[in-house]
Amino acid sequence: MARIGSWWRTLALTLVAAALTGCVVISPFGGHDDALRETTVEGEGQAKILWLPVSGFISDAPSQHTFGLVTQPSTLATVSRALDKAEKDDAIKAVVLRINSPGGTVSAADEIYARIRRYHETTGVPVVASFGGLAASGGYYIAMAANTIIAQPTTVTGSIGVIILGVNATGLMAKLGLENQSYTSGPHKDIMSPLRQARPDEQAIVQRVVDSLYGRFVSVVEAGRPTLARDHLDEITDGRIFAADDALRLGMVDQIGHIDDVLALARREAGVDEARIVRYYRGQSAPATLLADSMARGGLDFKAAGVPIDLSVDAAAGPQPLYLWRPN
Repeated sequence: MARIGSWWRTLALTLVAAALTGCVVISPFGGHDDALRETTVEGEGQAKILWLPVSGFISDAPSQHTFGLVTQPSTLATVSRALDKAEKDDAIKAVVLRINSPGGTVSAADEIYARIRRYHETTGVPVVASFGGLAASGGYYIAMAANTIIAQPTTVTGSIGVIILGVNATGLMAKLGLENQSYTSGPHKDIMSPLRQARPDEQAIVQRVVDSLYGRFVSVVEAGRPTLARDHLDEITDGRIFAADDALRLGMVDQIGHIDDVLALARREAGVDEARIVRYYRGQSAPATLLADSMARGGLDFKAAGVPIDLSVDAAAGPQPLYLWRPN
């Protein structure tokens, strides 16, 4: 009984922490505060530079945790809300996209890319993409909307390409004595079903989808990177990853530097000598630093809290095209 009581105390404290650090807590015991606030994390002056993190799996679906009580908005919703707010603030003179992501869904990455471009075209405000440790696949895709890209010396980037994850479980089913008895309205309705072997015509159908989305990715990269080494395009776009120095050599990024270099570049592109670096946040607890990440990736670390279960919902569940580098 003591262990059960401790578990529920831990859960209650975790929910309180989630509410204070920016998660949206939906509960029968009350509403939630979803207002978007602004805080200055460093600098001074009238001009502002918005620091906008894009972290973890890029998706247009909200993530849910803690028996559905805790919901965080999707990457797309977060970026869109931030740019909507920034669009109304004439003091915002530059935006820094701090990208630390392996990528995500094709649709979310493309929509974020389009939203960033629309913001820049509407306001004329320069956008700087700052790469963290990982800016791969869809993370690199959205950076194509930026005016300038600066990677840190230890960034891993690239992975330009598309993947649709699938599995064939027919061997396992045979061992278990199971048979597929699905009923479909057409011969391709159960395409990519794990319950049977894919036919050659179906493989061709899926490959055409992948090739189409891949073509979109390559065209976005070519449009966004005029300094790209075109004679190395096949190498750059074959899905491999690159270290920062190779990315610079190939024209995939404009500069290598650290956060101070990013902020100096943002001030230069904004045409100001000094500016306040601001961040937007939800909830009552404002981020104290540039790199503070409340509930990174939208999750709650129950294992760290001593609760040996995973209550998160995977936004990437189900077969779908992904701009994603995920070795595991």
